[in-house]
Amino acid sequence: MNGPITRLAVAAVVLVASLIVGTSYWQVWAAPSLADRQDNAIERVAEFTVKRGRILAADGRTVLANNRRKRISGKTFYFRVYPHGRLAPHLVGYATQGRARAGLERSLNDYLTGANSNLGTLLDTTLDRLRGATIEGNDVVTTLDKRGQDAALRALGDRCGAVVALEPRTGRVLVLASSPTYDANLVERDFKAIQRIRGTCRSATALYDRATEGLYAPGSTFKVVTASAALDSRRYSLASSFFDPGYCEEYGRRVNNYDTSTPFGRVTFLQAIQFSINSVFCNVGKDLGGPRVLAKARRFGFYELPALETPAEQRRPSGLYKRGHLFFPKSPFQVDPGRLAFGQERLLVTPLQMAMVASAVGNRGVLMRPTAVDRIVAPDGKVVSRTKPERFGRAVSPNTAAELTTAMKAVVAGGTATAARISGIPVAGKTGTAETGRHGVNTTSFVAFAPADRPRVAIAVFLENQSGTGGTTAAPVAKAVMEALLRRGRT
Repeated sequence: MNGPITRLAVAAVVLVASLIVGTSYWQVWAAPSLADRQDNAIERVAEFTVKRGRILAADGRTVLANNRRKRISGKTFYFRVYPHGRLAPHLVGYATQGRARAGLERSLNDYLTGANSNLGTLLDTTLDRLRGATIEGNDVVTTLDKRGQDAALRALGDRCGAVVALEPRTGRVLVLASSPTYDANLVERDFKAIQRIRGTCRSATALYDRATEGLYAPGSTFKVVTASAALDSRRYSLASSFFDPGYCEEYGRRVNNYDTSTPFGRVTFLQAIQFSINSVFCNVGKDLGGPRVLAKARRFGFYELPALETPAEQRRPSGLYKRGHLFFPKSPFQVDPGRLAFGQERLLVTPLQMAMVASAVGNRGVLMRPTAVDRIVAPDGKVVSRTKPERFGRAVSPNTAAELTTAMKAVVAGGTATAARISGIPVAGKTGTAETGRHGVNTTSFVAFAPADRPRVAIAVFLENQSGTGGTTAAPVAKAVMEALLRRGRT
C-alpha cells in the first residue's frame, strides 16, 4: 500500500506546484508585459481590483497619487486620486479607466500593482491571490522636493516653459516642472477642461512635458559646453585674449553680438563668458570646428535619451536636428561652427539636458545619470529596491570644471545674470537668449548651480515667447527655486 500512496502524494504535490508556478507566471512574471499593452481591456479592468501603491514626494509624507475605494456590484475596486493634482502631473502621470496610463503610473505599473518579478513581491502576491485577498501594490517614493516644485510652478506662473533641478553629486531630480500644468484628477473627470488650458505660447497643450520633451534652442547657455571644449583642448585659458568688434566674420557674412550697440573691444575669455560675447564664441567655434564641439556635447549626454524612469516617449534627446531627426555631422562643412558655438544653428535641447550640463560642471566634471525615483517600498514597509547614484561619465576635467565655475560665478556676480544673486550663497550660472525668427520674441534660458563651490542644486530654466533676455526673465525664476531648495538646509 505504501507505494501507491507515495506515488499519489508525489503526484498531488507536483500538481499543486504546477498550479502555483503557472499562476505565478501568468499573474506575476507575465503581468508586466500584459499590463504594458494598454489595449488589453480585461487586464486593465482586473487592475482596478488591485489596491495600487501610492506615489510620494521625497519627504515620504506628501502623497502624489492614492486610491479611492468603491464597491460596484458587490466587488471592491480602487480608482486613482491625486491629492496634489497640479503639483507634478507630468512626472507622476495618471492611471485611469478611459485613458489608460502616463508618467510613472505607466512606466512603474508593475511595481505599483504588485506585478513585478521581485521575489518578495512574487510570493506575497501569489499567496494573496490563492487566499482571495486584495492584492496590494508597492509604494513609489520619488526624489521630488515639494517645496522646490511649488516654488517653480509659482515662479513660472502662466508662462510656457520648464524648470529642472538636480542634485549634482547623485543625479536626483529635485524639481521637474512644466508650464502650463494641469490637474491630474481631471483626466478621468473632465478631460476637456485640460484641453482648454492655455498659457502664453502658441502650442499650449498642458499634457506636454516641456521639461523632458520640449526641444528649445539653448542660445548662450550652450556656451558652457563650447567653453568646456575650448578649455579642455588647452588651446585656451580664461586669460586668453580676444578683440571684439561687435561681430565675427563667417563664410563672408557678419555674425553679430546679441547687443550690437557697443563692441567690447579687447577682452579675456573669462569676460567673454561673463558678458556672453557672441563674436568671441563664434571665433572659438570656427577654430575648434563643429564636430569637436558636438563631441564634447556628447560627454554631457547629448545624442542620448536621458535615463529617467518615465516612459521613453516622454523624453527627447538633445543635439543637432535635421528634418525632425537627430543629426551628427560627418564633415565639418555640414555644420555652421560659429552659430553652433553660441547655441543657435539647428541645435535643440531639453531643459533636463541643460540641467545635466550645469550639474556636471558643478560636480567637478562628473555627470551623474538623472533619477526621479528614490525607492520602491512593499506594503509591509520593506524596501523592494533603492536607486543608487550612477555615473554617466566624466564630461570635463576637474581643472576645466573649476575654471568654468570661476567664470560662471562672474556671470552672476557682475555679468548678465545679476538677477540670480542670492544673499550669502555664491551662485554660478549662464544666461541664454535665443532668437525665434519672430521680431522681439525670444526663447530665454538660464543654467546654474549653487552654492558654487559645493553645489547642492543644479538648475535649468527655459521660457517661451519672451521679449526680454535670459538674465531678466529666466534667472529670477531660477533664483526663486534655488532659494526654496537651499534655504531649508537640504542635505
